[in-house]
Amino acid sequence: MLTNLMYVTLYVTDQDRALRFYTEQLGLEKRIDYPGPDGRFLTVAAPGSPVEIILWVHGAAAGQPAEVQAGGTPGPVILESDDLREDFKVFRDRGVRFDGEEPEEYGFGLRVEALDPDGNRISLRQRPGVGR
Repeated sequence: MLTNLMYVTLYVTDQDRALRFYTEQLGLEKRIDYPGPDGRFLTVAAPGSPVEIILWVHGAAAGQPAEVQAGGTPGPVILESDDLREDFKVFRDRGVRFDGEEPEEYGFGLRVEALDPDGNRISLRQRPGVGR
């Protein structure tokens, strides 16, 4: 029986740059940094979360690994906030690029889309009734 989602992989061209973005700009914490024989295994996660994001070097990064480029666009990584309007201001001040001018209301709360340095889409969400 499956018990947990362990990892989600994002393809990046520069792991150090990606690490700075996810830790310094989005406030995630570095969990694993192991220089393995198959490449550097580097993960980040939201504090307290069991799910880790693997920042894996892939030559075709720029938002889409080669095997995905031919078949479609991958979905965004979705991160949850308990105060998205405040987090948006903090992240914008730290230089995070967003698609919109501010978080918008939608059927499931608030949302705003960001891009990491490799063009991976990061969707920031807040559930309805949380933090209001």
